[in-house]
Amino acid sequence: MNALADARHNEAAGHFTAAINTINFSSMAAIHSKYDIFVVLFGWDLKSLWRTAHQNGCHALLRAGRLSEAIKAYRYMMDMADEATKAYCLDWSTAFKEDCRLLHASAGVTDLAAGGDDALAAGNYDRAIELYSAAIDVYLTTDTIFANRSQARSGKMLWDDALLDAEMVIKLNPSSYIGYQLKHTALHGARRYDEAIEAFKVMLSKLENAPDMETKNLHQQYVGLSEAEEAIQKAIKAQLDDAPHRLINTSTGRLCNREVQINAFKTSTEYKELLSSTVKDLRTERIQHAVAMYFRYVMLSHRWEGTEPLLHDIQGKVIYELDPVSGFAKLQSFCKTARDKGYCWAWIDTCCIDQTNNVEVQQSVNSMFIWYRHSALTIIYLSDVPPSSQPGALASSAWNMRGWTVQEFLAPKFVLFYQKNWSPYLDDRSPNHKDSLAIMQEMGDATGIDAQALSAFRPGMRDAREKLQWVSARVTTLPEDIAYSLFGIFGINLPVIYGEKKQNALGRLLQEVVSQSGDISALDWVGQSSEFNSCIPADVTSYKAPPYTVPSLSEGDIQMSISSLRHIMAVNLALDLYSLLDDRDPPRFANCRLHLPCIVFPVIEVIRRPTEGTETCFTYEVKADGLRDLEITTKRKLPQFSQGRPARQSFLLVRPWDRRLLELPDYADDTECVDDFDPLESPGGQGPVDSEFSERAMRLIVRLGQPFSAFLLVLRHGKEYKRIASDHNIIAQVKDVHGMINVKTIEIL
Repeated sequence: MNALADARHNEAAGHFTAAINTINFSSMAAIHSKYDIFVVLFGWDLKSLWRTAHQNGCHALLRAGRLSEAIKAYRYMMDMADEATKAYCLDWSTAFKEDCRLLHASAGVTDLAAGGDDALAAGNYDRAIELYSAAIDVYLTTDTIFANRSQARSGKMLWDDALLDAEMVIKLNPSSYIGYQLKHTALHGARRYDEAIEAFKVMLSKLENAPDMETKNLHQQYVGLSEAEEAIQKAIKAQLDDAPHRLINTSTGRLCNREVQINAFKTSTEYKELLSSTVKDLRTERIQHAVAMYFRYVMLSHRWEGTEPLLHDIQGKVIYELDPVSGFAKLQSFCKTARDKGYCWAWIDTCCIDQTNNVEVQQSVNSMFIWYRHSALTIIYLSDVPPSSQPGALASSAWNMRGWTVQEFLAPKFVLFYQKNWSPYLDDRSPNHKDSLAIMQEMGDATGIDAQALSAFRPGMRDAREKLQWVSARVTTLPEDIAYSLFGIFGINLPVIYGEKKQNALGRLLQEVVSQSGDISALDWVGQSSEFNSCIPADVTSYKAPPYTVPSLSEGDIQMSISSLRHIMAVNLALDLYSLLDDRDPPRFANCRLHLPCIVFPVIEVIRRPTEGTETCFTYEVKADGLRDLEITTKRKLPQFSQGRPARQSFLLVRPWDRRLLELPDYADDTECVDDFDPLESPGGQGPVDSEFSERAMRLIVRLGQPFSAFLLVLRHGKEYKRIASDHNIIAQVKDVHGMINVKTIEIL
């Protein structure tokens, strides 16, 4: 008090501040409860002392020119005072505010608002709130200052306070859209989305009814609710196009169809938040991300065992309330695991498909690969791998022998292996087991699938035989499924006809692969012919043996051979051969008959070689026009004949023509057709480039002179042929390429 009386205002402010801080209580009642004994003994009026200290502190700060601190101290005092104290201080409060106005009428108050604007522009929300509040406390209660403070409070995520300021803006200027804009922002931040959308509607109406065109034009900055809903609906449709039609809600435990899933989204907080924010921001990427996050789902890859719950067993029920026996326990554990990882939706093939609906089954089989591909996670359940298993248990699991599990592992980008008790395999708790070197090494050793395909498989028809070899040792419950399980791996859609038998299913698949891709590697197999077509195996196990690999010539050997050819063969003759082979149509099927471009060698002699013991196979010495002598081993008994003793039937050895021998570009996209490339034209279309392509032609001749593999021995029936034998041991070499090659397309039954 002495310092204040002597006009030592800063010193006085310091003393009063120290005194107030010493009495650090939240209310007057707290002071009295602490010091009531002193009130009784000495009659001290603590409330009066508290009030006097605060009031004098406010005056000291004000007289020291510290306006912001004075107003802050005043606000603190009024916030802490009870109603009786506020009433008692009413006259003092009015006088104090008037002093503030009089002492800083020209500069102080204006500086407060301007300082708040600067702080808000700089993102210093605390300082902006402080300065705007100080301005409001000294009667500068304009809608602009309340609007700015609401914006600053929203920046600090003080949503309730921001909402109060927005309401004041509406009260002070009810015809303006700004208050409702701020109200929408505050309500959206407070997650009161329904109210936020209503505030937005009012804001749009204010803009539409604004008296000036400039304000009306602001309407164009925002998106109408109908437009926002349409954009979200479009994103939902795109997202669900690649998702299963039925999913289990992991929270409710109920099976939901597509309509129920969408309705659940539209009543969710996520949808309301998205709608509330989309009206201000129609960015497609943000909408797609929000929709994808809500509808992301988890797939299960497992082995069917015993009694599995079907669609009718869980429809209309809560799976968590069902008796946890047999397959129900697996279903419940799967959904709980997916839920615990934060996923709302889950799919399992046992009960999410109507097995009695043939149309739905066909759609599901053709869509299965895509569903696994677009899953957020695929959980692989190894029911026969006990807890705490050692490395190698995965390779010996029955899951690794099933036909469908190949695509169920290759398709998804994120997978997790779980043991019998639903603990992570090898206790590997990483988010994606495809990134685990140990697990991927084990998978590669067990399946023979290369590391690149294991981690980042791309569907397509390239390397068809390699993909067929992956499943050659796998089994399925239904015989047709071994072919159907490959549809997604090859990226094709075909009718699903259960009951057609395995040979027809596999035949239709291989027919499509050969026809679409021109890849003849699928004709390289050992085993029994299919009734579908003699060039196709009856069983996928025929691809178990690895393909024959022709020894490659070194570059030096090729150049040496080409040099020798130049002395005995005209370049034009080489180019003619190159053109002849280039003009061959790709392989195709028609009416279950294979139209196959081949290099044809007429068989002129078949002599059986004597063998001892019980014979299951027969070995023959064969002479063919244009080939060195060769040996054929087959289970089929062939008629013996020679040039002096001809046979009634005519036989041919044919080598399926592979266009890759032309050294054409390697197209990365399986859908591109090599027929679009003309090797006899220069890249600029300036006509033939003899030097370049004659070199290619002679390299081709050298390669044709190497040993051939995957020959087909065919029996001729007029203009049609039937494959009767092929074997990796049928290896021959062209005797004389020049003038000896007969190129034609034959029709094989």
